[in-house]
Amino acid sequence: MELLKKYKHAWVIPIYGILYLLAFQYVEQRRVRPYIIHMKIDDYIPFCEYFIIPYFLWFAYIAVTVFYFTFINRNKKEYWQLVCSLGIGMTLFILVSLLFPNGQDLRPSLSNAEDSIFIELVRYLYKIDTPTNIFPSIHVFNSVTCCIAIFRHKPFRRHKMFLTGTAVLTVLIVLATIFLKQHTLIDMIAAFALNIFCYQLLYKTRTVKEKQPARVRA
Repeated sequence: MELLKKYKHAWVIPIYGILYLLAFQYVEQRRVRPYIIHMKIDDYIPFCEYFIIPYFLWFAYIAVTVFYFTFINRNKKEYWQLVCSLGIGMTLFILVSLLFPNGQDLRPSLSNAEDSIFIELVRYLYKIDTPTNIFPSIHVFNSVTCCIAIFRHKPFRRHKMFLTGTAVLTVLIVLATIFLKQHTLIDMIAAFALNIFCYQLLYKTRTVKEKQPARVRA
């Protein structure tokens, strides 16, 4: 009972997670004609199967970050800033997918590709993940959101190597979305725009309020 009381703030994660997965499954399985998102510059970005490694590392990256801010970090404000940022972005993604069904046609044919563990992993990715509901890129949005939370966490600021590794992994995950032909460049840009919105809403405005001097009553 004491443990449940101590971590009562964590219940929002499984509850929202279940609702999100149900909504995501619905938008993935419904039969509608998607609007194809395609920029000319996407055609000049080469396919590179090696980016499958950071792409799959995304799952561990997000899980470990959320776990840390939920169960290890004692600063509840930072916890709510992280989970609310993730929740806002993922909810808006579902709403966009419902109102504006979208997809892409960038995936290369891998039937004649030279077999390797990387190609096999990409084939597996293409099999389990459809090229629809891509806007904005949740891979990009969640990665940048976690990176912001980590960089703003004061205890981490003295660990320069850790922050450097976090930044490198985040950049590689972002690049993986376009080099694996999972997303278009505009999906990435939209994710960054959503990150800016959430940062202004949950981080910047609070910082400004904290810096304002208290009013002196007459």
